[in-house]
Amino acid sequence: MRRAELIVCVMLAACGAQQRGEPQGPPVAAATADEPHGRELFQKLCYKCHPGGAAGLGPALNNKPLPELAVRTQIRKGVGAMPSFGDELLGDADVAAIARFVHELRSAPHGTTAQR
Repeated sequence: MRRAELIVCVMLAACGAQQRGEPQGPPVAAATADEPHGRELFQKLCYKCHPGGAAGLGPALNNKPLPELAVRTQIRKGVGAMPSFGDELLGDADVAAIARFVHELRSAPHGTTAQR
């Protein structure tokens, strides 16, 4: 097992499936042209299980200090009930855009909504 996969597995095992409220943070402003793309892909592929980054069918994403590499690995390989998203569905640039958006959700200060 590669180190990144091991890190993802350990982090996910410690996460739990506790329900949390809607994440709070400011609107995520696009720093690059690719961030709206990450938001759109997240809405299309991830929101159903991780609504706004909060726990739903899957665990919360907005309170986990996972590095971007771990998020990309999770997207590609899947863990537990999460399916893997292979090259036939998402290119490397798409996976990186989603990972950056997840990082933005996590780093948004509390007090305003993270959704636009």
